[in-house]
Amino acid sequence: MSYTAAVITVSDKASRGERVDTSGPAVRKILEDAGFAVVHTSVVPDETEQIQAELISCADEKKISLIMTTGGTGFSPRDVTPEASLAVIERETRGIPEAMRWASLQITPRGCLSRSVAGIRGSSLIVNLPGSEKAAKENLLAVIEAICHGMDMLASPGSTDHRHG
Repeated sequence: MSYTAAVITVSDKASRGERVDTSGPAVRKILEDAGFAVVHTSVVPDETEQIQAELISCADEKKISLIMTTGGTGFSPRDVTPEASLAVIERETRGIPEAMRWASLQITPRGCLSRSVAGIRGSSLIVNLPGSEKAAKENLLAVIEAICHGMDMLASPGSTDHRHG
């Protein structure tokens, strides 16, 4: 089954045109290679309200299945992507960022410093990735197979049939 995806780059400098966004296009390529149709990309500044508005628009209005963010997950005071995401997520999926951090720790001891979160809003899965191209790729590749399975689970009607024989 094919799913839609959005890639939202969160970066003050990229949103002002002061830095070229390389992580967003790298994430897009991985998603497309995995069979996702990337139907929306954007670059927003590290502003909680703008991040939230973009996530809500992608989930509620555009009905995009997978919404990936890249950037804003570190320790800088301007890194607010996890907080913005948690404010709009209805159900957390903690295993995804745990798996990403575990994979990062296999590469660098700094992998534990990521504050990425993931969760479900309606029928959309929202996942935060780090802002560096290298870390975003490593993190996404560590969980892409599980995300694909999760998308199938999220799209299935589940066992809600309670009819009696």
